[in-house]
Amino acid sequence: MKLIDILGLKGSDVVTIPEERSVLEAARSLVQHNIGALVVTDGDRPKGIITERDILRLTASDPEGVADHPVGRIMTRDLVTAGPEDDLREAMGVMTRKRIRHLPVIRGPRLVGIVSIGDLINACLSVAEDENLHMRQYIQGAG
Repeated sequence: MKLIDILGLKGSDVVTIPEERSVLEAARSLVQHNIGALVVTDGDRPKGIITERDILRLTASDPEGVADHPVGRIMTRDLVTAGPEDDLREAMGVMTRKRIRHLPVIRGPRLVGIVSIGDLINACLSVAEDENLHMRQYIQGAG
């Protein structure tokens, strides 16, 4: 299964934020959309990512600074991305090795979606269920 297939099922909408917005605005957006990460963009081009963990770290070290710190100050700039044609297992391997929970999907310079580790696990379960069904049908037909 390819990431484009997963995006087709879950949708390709991505909640983004410009880097000059405050971390407090980012936190409110995460809560409003019930998500764990925002892609930081300049127009439609990704520049980084800000996650719940980034906000938690800032809150623990500087609780008063959450309203004043711009997203660009704490976002992860070294963005790990995938392509829409990348394989599910390949994406899971990248996320495991890099210890990340969100993977923006990029086509050329443009953001086309985002997948979470939960999205990938659900897709793996779906693939396994399909394989299991086909195997049972094969066995029953062969016996």
